[in-house]
Amino acid sequence: MTQIQSFKPVGEKAIRIGFDEKISEQTNRYIRALCKVIGDNVHPAVTEWVPAYASLTVYYKPETAGYDEMTAFLKECEKQVQNEETGEGRIIHIPVFYGSEGGPDLEDLASHNEMDKEEVIRLHSEPDYLVYMLGFNPGFPYLGGLSEKLHTPRRDNPRQKVPAGSVGIAGEQTGIYPLDSPGGWQLVGHTPVKLFDQEQADPFLLQAGDRIRFKPVDEKEYKDLCRRAEGGEQIVHIEEGEHAH
Repeated sequence: MTQIQSFKPVGEKAIRIGFDEKISEQTNRYIRALCKVIGDNVHPAVTEWVPAYASLTVYYKPETAGYDEMTAFLKECEKQVQNEETGEGRIIHIPVFYGSEGGPDLEDLASHNEMDKEEVIRLHSEPDYLVYMLGFNPGFPYLGGLSEKLHTPRRDNPRQKVPAGSVGIAGEQTGIYPLDSPGGWQLVGHTPVKLFDQEQADPFLLQAGDRIRFKPVDEKEYKDLCRRAEGGEQIVHIEEGEHAH
């Protein structure tokens, strides 16, 4: 059973709640449940909370409440978590065109792992990936569930610009770049789906607790999806989960 291991101050305006060091879906589910309880028990001093793999950082206004008061509040929230049902998150279907210009590292990654490109694509698109958290860039998803057979080190020479929508692998992680940015991940494909759109009321497509399912598409379908996305059409398929938040 997941339990809080520690409360530690982060400067004068935040508290980091520590959990088991091991990354697991159980810990992630607990952190999401605690986030919901904190949100439901509105405290005037709390400004935001940021979940990570095995911790949760809660920011607050020190002029409104001190460290001891905030710690007591969070301990009360902890007591309510066992009665909180997070349910299953949404399943987000992400179309990916593997290889070619959008996935320039696919062949090298296949060679590194002693398999052909088709096997990389099969292994990468087979699981449902849990979104543990968002970070690095706005909307960048840190995903759990990558096959050990695809674990690959980052590039020795990071690229100055990785296009938004690039799907990459780095170490035990796979993810999608939401914006054009520098990066050293091994790029295996590209999706025309926008993960971050500041023109929308809610600019983030994904949220912690969602699951991503990659769907391989051929070049013809990819170009059609790009055209439709550029025209403002919603091209991502979302299955709403039971009790999803």
